[in-house]
Amino acid sequence: MNKRRATLATLAIGGIVIATGGAGGRPVVSPPEQPLPVLTGRALIARYAADRSAIETSARRDPRLAPLASPGRTFLGFDPHGRAVEVVGDLATARRVAILVPGADTTLRSFDSRGSASPGGGARAVLAEARRIDPRARLAVIAWLGYATPATVSLDIATTGHADQGARALRPLVNALAAHGVAVSLLCHSYGSVVCGRAAPHVNATDIAVFGSPGMAVSSAAALRTPARLWAGRASGDWTAYVPKVRVLGFGFGADPTGRGFGARVFAAGDGGHGDYLRPGGIALRNLALIALGRGAEVSRDR
Repeated sequence: MNKRRATLATLAIGGIVIATGGAGGRPVVSPPEQPLPVLTGRALIARYAADRSAIETSARRDPRLAPLASPGRTFLGFDPHGRAVEVVGDLATARRVAILVPGADTTLRSFDSRGSASPGGGARAVLAEARRIDPRARLAVIAWLGYATPATVSLDIATTGHADQGARALRPLVNALAAHGVAVSLLCHSYGSVVCGRAAPHVNATDIAVFGSPGMAVSSAAALRTPARLWAGRASGDWTAYVPKVRVLGFGFGADPTGRGFGARVFAAGDGGHGDYLRPGGIALRNLALIALGRGAEVSRDR
């Protein structure tokens, strides 16, 4: 599977660019955004109840969405056409929030189906690891499926169209949280790192961590024009190492964020595959939890 995906990326960035003469296609339409409520227990409970009702209605039409309506789950946003924003932890009392931004092929139906490689499972894994490190940490984690992710087997996977839409949707949430005095870190997996790269100049985040990244559509960390600390990691078994690190006529995502000349802080990510970064017990999960906690000095580094 890893070689197949890398081959598809090579074809998309190379031969398809020549065939099309540039990055065309229709613009991606963003779903309507729900503004962040006041961060009080009462306001959040009301939002969670409204979204639970919407999820339950959708699950009656499509039973594959039933896991989203499981008891105790709390959603800050939901749209039956593909948007879900889940809060894991107590957002009302949190002083730090980590937002997990997923990559390609993520849908409402796969929000939980791939364990820690899914947004829901990954967010729970980050919070559990953070609590192991610091049981008193006032951290919440948001599993953010706030954009239409591209399909891996498509031309969209090699362009920033979906990422641009995602960045526009992500900015209000990050900046609203920051305005409440919350320190926000972005944890960006795979194509989600392209979303975070496009959002970076316009969000008030303390840290941006990319992992399994095909690139951030820039040539260097400085080109992101962000004061946030930038972290990057790639597991030794991740197929994205084979994706061409180029950007030509709007296709491809440029330099490798883990490269020596890029300018990111490179963290140890272990020997797993593309979907293993948030696997419990792994070094990548521990490092990402430390970043979410603001404990960067404790992150184990590759160099």
